[in-house]
Amino acid sequence: MVLTESQLVDAIGHDRAEGKSIAFANGCFDLLHVGHLRYLQGAAGEADRLIVAVNDDASVAALKGAGRPILAADDRAELVAALRGVDYVVVFSDATVERLLLLLKPDVHCKGTDYTVDTVPERAVVASYGGRTAIVGDPKQHATRELLKRIAGS
Repeated sequence: MVLTESQLVDAIGHDRAEGKSIAFANGCFDLLHVGHLRYLQGAAGEADRLIVAVNDDASVAALKGAGRPILAADDRAELVAALRGVDYVVVFSDATVERLLLLLKPDVHCKGTDYTVDTVPERAVVASYGGRTAIVGDPKQHATRELLKRIAGS
């Protein structure tokens, strides 16, 4: 389900009271593909509940360039929320997820295989509150930009 930050804080508060562990993943998720699915399935396997933070439209444009995102943030969030294993989705506008990590303090911060634990930019923030960082998903062989090139070439 897609929640506001305050709704999300309440939801995971209830989950923690029930002894549930929390995993956190994030991304743009523009033109959902199998790499996204495998990343989120891997993240879901790291804890009892999975939060996915989806970049808002302005941050996707800043990260990915002109013509992006293809889909609006609300649509991308709804698609991600519909995936099995995803419990909560929140749209965020920050340049990084550090503020959300400090607000939510997930037990596990999950990143894709284009990182190593040592190269995750937020690893120090996660360690500061006692969380751990996990690398999940399949090898990074899928990219939205490649899909867009294939579509444009047809």
